[in-house]
Amino acid sequence: MPATTGSHPQRWLILGVICLAQLTVLLDNTVLSVAIPSLTSELHASTTDIQWMINAYSLVQSGLLLTAGNAADRYGRKKMLAAGLALFGLGSLAAGLAGSTAQLIAARAGMGVGGALLMTTTLAVVMQIFGDEERVKAIAIWATVASLGFAGGPLIGGVILNHYWWGMIFLINIPVAVVALVAVLKLVPESKNPQGERPDLLGALLSTIGMTSTVYAIITGPAHGWTSAEVLVPAAIGAVVLAAFALWELHTPYPMLDMHFFRNEKFVGAVAGAILVMFGMGGSLFLLTQHLQFVLGYEPLEAGLRMAPLALTVVALNLTGVGPRIVMKLGTSPTVAVGMTLVAAGLASIALLGGGTDGTYWGMLLGLVLMGIGLAVANPAMANAIMSAIPPEKAGVGAGINGTLAEFGNGLGVAVLGAVLNARFAALVAVTASSLPAALAAAGGAAERRQISDAFATGLQTSQLVGAIAVFAGGLLAAALLKRAERAEKALAAEQPVAA
Repeated sequence: MPATTGSHPQRWLILGVICLAQLTVLLDNTVLSVAIPSLTSELHASTTDIQWMINAYSLVQSGLLLTAGNAADRYGRKKMLAAGLALFGLGSLAAGLAGSTAQLIAARAGMGVGGALLMTTTLAVVMQIFGDEERVKAIAIWATVASLGFAGGPLIGGVILNHYWWGMIFLINIPVAVVALVAVLKLVPESKNPQGERPDLLGALLSTIGMTSTVYAIITGPAHGWTSAEVLVPAAIGAVVLAAFALWELHTPYPMLDMHFFRNEKFVGAVAGAILVMFGMGGSLFLLTQHLQFVLGYEPLEAGLRMAPLALTVVALNLTGVGPRIVMKLGTSPTVAVGMTLVAAGLASIALLGGGTDGTYWGMLLGLVLMGIGLAVANPAMANAIMSAIPPEKAGVGAGINGTLAEFGNGLGVAVLGAVLNARFAALVAVTASSLPAALAAAGGAAERRQISDAFATGLQTSQLVGAIAVFAGGLLAAALLKRAERAEKALAAEQPVAA
């Protein structure tokens, strides 16, 4: 069957189709960031509302990815891909027509359901239709689209908001989803695990509740105090539920996440790297777009254009084959170390050279380019490492794991780095407003507005440095674990002829 032999004659065209579907989903992780001023003024959204508009999508998606992967493996990846496109289109329609923050948050959560189905099936189909000799290149292209979708959201959102109202950033998804759905039904071959597994519904429920509770505690920490009941109670719920999730996965016959994967150091190393790269990237882009618009005064399109070098760098390096060639030349562990070090250096550059209020952009540009190079180098290596550690018949589950890490890292980055910024901001200025635009609007004069802007910029610099340290430490850990796994694989391969 072509889906399993990797010799499908239309595999590159199919790759284009599923990348289109994936791009639409990933854009919605970051496209909302440039609409923050519009949402703040038109829907009267607070900073916490904005964070939940972003996190409702990523947390629902991350909570359901593993179950969606199981469903794709059992019932068919083509079916789940088509269902995901349909649900995502309907969710986009509801989001574009939302009239309140609560409606938009609910619509974003609904979009997360469709996004979960899409994210698991795209990478799983890549693993099925490409042979070993082409798979690394195909994953690099897939990872490029993932990075482009993540980093290109602010630019595309800026273009749309420069001409239309904020709802169009969601409604634009509908024609793309329709085109992709027709192409999927005509081109993508069906594939599934012949043995099949039942979806782990309890595991999905536990993981969603656990992650949502944990991130809620992080988001509300600066407002309520880290030792308050409003923070400690959801934090405790998150810890208990995630522990229960791990125990359930160890004992259920059809686990959503096989916990024995964590005995594989190659898998663990790639997991650590993937979470922390997206942690730094998610929090960084969320805060930078606010800094460019609120502090430096750029329009949405201008802010998007200034964020574009990140996406352009990733596209230029991976579409020219630089990323895969680096992996082949250096090996997985050095490639991950180099890539994550560059991402950390980019975050540090933004903090030290480009995060002030004087309007300079060159330090930020340097940071964005360094982060783009790091993503282009590290992401394909980590995605390939994760998928190669998973049995081929569980490609949907493997894709679900990979997507879960990206979504959870992104949501956690927005929450943690946003909380760091808010805490630093609150320590420097005494304001009662619920958002930066509201604080600037309530300022008594130019001097007070300058003080508020400086405080936000200082908080941005602190949060970017925290992100840089986390990404750099994660890179060292991931590289060390991957190196040990490579040595163990070589030792086992050397022993096999003797055993024979």
